Amino acid sequence: MIRITESIQIDERDIDERFVRASGPGGQNVNKVATAVELRFNVAASSLPPDVKERLRRLAGGRISADGMLLIDSREYRSQSQNREAARARLAGLIQQALIQPRPRRATKAKAGAREKRLAGKKVRGAIKKQRGRRPSHDD
Repeated sequence: MIRITESIQIDERDIDERFVRASGPGGQNVNKVATAVELRFNVAASSLPPDVKERLRRLAGGRISADGMLLIDSREYRSQSQNREAARARLAGLIQQALIQPRPRRATKAKAGAREKRLAGKKVRGAIKKQRGRRPSHDD
């Protein structure tokens, strides 16, 4: 089990990890050992609450496939175990972000003074623009 909070945990069976060869530094090791991790997490089939699943889908953006699989790729370290931990930490971080409920927006009205100030500014701009008109010709 991967602990996200005191009340929310993810079963290891809900996570699918695939190890692939990473590019970049690593010498001979990079040609022989599959150190990069592709972590797949099925959001739709997980035990997360529905509102958390929806926020997670929104947060994940392009990292989530049409069938509801969240893909996290980690290839920043040279060792498989460090990449695995990094991918799991990123998944836990995303879920923790999705747990935070956004505060509902409260509709507000502009104050009368602010409205008057805005309209006065518009009048001044209009007057400036009106002065830019064509000059009358002398042959009239």
